[in-house]
Amino acid sequence: MSLIAVLKKNNRNKLFTTPSHGGNFCIYHKFYQWYKSDISETDTHNPQEALDKAEKRAAEIYGTKYTKFLTNGSTSGIITAVIASKAKKVLVWDNSHPCHKNAIKLAGAEKVEYSVEIDNKTGLYKAISANQAENLIKGCNADSIIITSPTYEGYAADVKLISEICHKNNVKLIVDEAHGALYPFSDELPESAVKYADYTVQSLHKTAGGINPTALLHSNDNNPSEALSLINTTSPAYPMLATIEANVNFLNSSQGKKYIKKLIDNIKALNLPKYNDDITKIVLMHPELSGYELSSVLFDKYKIEDERTNEKSTMLLCGIGTDKKMFERLKKALKGIYK
Repeated sequence: MSLIAVLKKNNRNKLFTTPSHGGNFCIYHKFYQWYKSDISETDTHNPQEALDKAEKRAAEIYGTKYTKFLTNGSTSGIITAVIASKAKKVLVWDNSHPCHKNAIKLAGAEKVEYSVEIDNKTGLYKAISANQAENLIKGCNADSIIITSPTYEGYAADVKLISEICHKNNVKLIVDEAHGALYPFSDELPESAVKYADYTVQSLHKTAGGINPTALLHSNDNNPSEALSLINTTSPAYPMLATIEANVNFLNSSQGKKYIKKLIDNIKALNLPKYNDDITKIVLMHPELSGYELSSVLFDKYKIEDERTNEKSTMLLCGIGTDKKMFERLKKALKGIYK
């Protein structure tokens, strides 16, 4: 039985257990259905078995040894990966997400920082190159490296080649693919690291339609369950875990793949210059406006909020929920801005 099916089961037992709301008492009524589905590890429900099966099914979908559902974001996945890898000396990007360095600190490992190139045209960080990764690995005796691919703004690394370099040198590869959760399900997006890296972390809530802060941790190395238990609560939110199961099933379905295809086609129809590797991260530049000025025009005049902005460019993040009406408004805005 799936975790989703467990939550749908009618229960006639009276539960003198946690959670004490019992699925009946609801303080915040907008979330009444959530309260009804918020169960515990009781004999009546026994959701752990269903969760194990859901995670094994997800691993089959992604082609990994292990896939774990995360309800504390990709941050928990990165920390778990570093601990599970038994890393002693870790190469880490100096401008990475804070969780990368925090993970190294929590694991009691040594940190070796590296820098990556900036695209002078857009003012954005590029992804690490395979050549740079190889030089870094050969230049120090690190046993692990954490890379970010794609970057926040959609620059992707050659994860397959970097993986080959890492494994040739007995170095474990941890990939922060938080912004690449759609990659395994489309040939029009950069290649995912899930089948190549020792550990890959993906945020479902960033582009794949998941609720905050659902995510996935994939491992082709050690089973990360024990490491995850060190930082996870013993009282998981089963409704949130069920949304992860549903999210993965949707992405892997023909309907999900059609949604991704439609998303990409809608972006292509805008006929915009492409500065990065991931079309779902729209990078805009204007010859007469700074990135900040462009962001202000989009927000104040056209009621469009961007994801991230710098002096030279502004980035619009698109995902499963970016629908036709949103693109119609964007197209109108772009017509006005670039007339």
